[in-house]
Amino acid sequence: MNKINKNFIKSSHYISDLKLCSVRLIDNQHFPWIILIPKRKGITDITELNSKDQILLMKEIVYVSKLMKKVFKTKKLNVEKIGNIVPQLHIHIIARYKNDLTWPLSVWVKKGNIYSKENLNLILGKLKKVF
Repeated sequence: MNKINKNFIKSSHYISDLKLCSVRLIDNQHFPWIILIPKRKGITDITELNSKDQILLMKEIVYVSKLMKKVFKTKKLNVEKIGNIVPQLHIHIIARYKNDLTWPLSVWVKKGNIYSKENLNLILGKLKKVF
């Protein structure tokens, strides 16, 4: 079992665990945004996972992407693996809309605002129901 990087603990909220990944909501009210963090120690890139875990990661990305589309009623998702700031392997899955704050640019062009307590509880409740 892998420890979650302290940056993720500070900037996100636990939703659920899948077979391979921990699922967390990024604390940014501008975008419905979750991250998948494989529960494997010392992994910084998809190529470092064994082939069974690589396949499982892809299945979990697809599964979570479908849930995100359904819960947040969008046709467009950004699915990204970057890791420039936090090297621990994680996949971003972000619901996007043509009228969102930074469309069509990246979500990183504007600093995020954290959820209000009320909105955080509402969105976490919705997500925990479907997971």
